[in-house]
Amino acid sequence: MWCPMRIKLGEEEQPEIGLIALIDCIFFLLMFFMVATSFKQPTNQKKQGELPISLPASQVSLEPDEAGAAPLVIGVDKSGQLFLDGAPVSTQILHGRLKREAAANPGRRVRIDGDQLARYQDIVHVLDLCQFERLTNISMHTRGAR
Repeated sequence: MWCPMRIKLGEEEQPEIGLIALIDCIFFLLMFFMVATSFKQPTNQKKQGELPISLPASQVSLEPDEAGAAPLVIGVDKSGQLFLDGAPVSTQILHGRLKREAAANPGRRVRIDGDQLARYQDIVHVLDLCQFERLTNISMHTRGAR
């Protein structure tokens, strides 16, 4: 009968966990999640050029039209102040700019950003100025449904 013989090659070493490699992996994951995390900005600070208006919400939202030139943005805040592309303007300056835009491009798109607390009359006044200059491609900007 044949009996296998066990050959002893030396002392058996206990398996070790490589702590340095484990620490490196943990630091790598920590750095990855720190870089990948987006930090939320405070909402009470307005960005420069942002209109001081709170848009009303709508139930249905259409996708914005990406083709063509950017629209001329007219803002109306809750006190009736007018804004043209983010800068405060008077009614006379707005009317002059609308007249120049209509002469240069009669099909120019106009977007009205009206605050949800703005008076309806202030929005109608802006619409009247646009229609007086024959700018009829007008849209109203709202917040999308949530």
